[in-house]
Amino acid sequence: MNRLEQFFAGMFSPEWLAALSGILLLDLLLSGDNAILIALACKNLPHEMRRKAIIVGGLGAVFVRIVCTLFATGLLASPYIEFIGGAALVFIAIKLVTDHSDGRVDDSGNHPTTFGQAVRTILIADFIMSIDNILSLAGVANTVPEGKWSLIICGLMISIPIVLFGAQIFLMIMLKVPALIYLGAGILGMTAAELMTEDKALGVYFAPYSLELKVLFVAAVLLIGYTINRRREGQHEG
Repeated sequence: MNRLEQFFAGMFSPEWLAALSGILLLDLLLSGDNAILIALACKNLPHEMRRKAIIVGGLGAVFVRIVCTLFATGLLASPYIEFIGGAALVFIAIKLVTDHSDGRVDDSGNHPTTFGQAVRTILIADFIMSIDNILSLAGVANTVPEGKWSLIICGLMISIPIVLFGAQIFLMIMLKVPALIYLGAGILGMTAAELMTEDKALGVYFAPYSLELKVLFVAAVLLIGYTINRRREGQHEG
């Protein structure tokens, strides 16, 4: 059996369709925070560049997921990876909540956020946040060995419209209600705590305090972000 035949083997069997239904549910449950991340990263871009950044960053992030799912699933399941990713995500959440100009031009005539910066933030942060998505997807696909790779590819392709459409909806809402930026950052803080509690090496120590850790991270992101924003507003007014 060649590789092409291996890829299509088992497709549309009852077991394959059942596993695909599980993957679709996972995409719906786990893609929300990724969509919020993309919206936060693009909110400061000029209006005409926002949709392009969402599409380029979203497709790039899905490509990274495909590569990691195919070649690095074992590496992502290694100890300390999720803990380090969670810690990095806290800093990214604070950066996103404190970097808000709503597309305005600064004193030097430049937009504070560039297209490249927004896409780079999306790729890095989405990769961190997608570790649990990738491992969950691979776990469900492994229940149907013959159709494993077709399930993985179909699952990742399904996630593309969910993330891109969700990001545009969240961005539209955030621009109309700027206070929701803090809500989005808080969700990223909660995701960071979840990653840490699921770490293969250190998660066993944090899991009993999962709720407390989530509250702590959300509070830290919001408090630090609010403090930095207030200080900047005071300097601007002064």
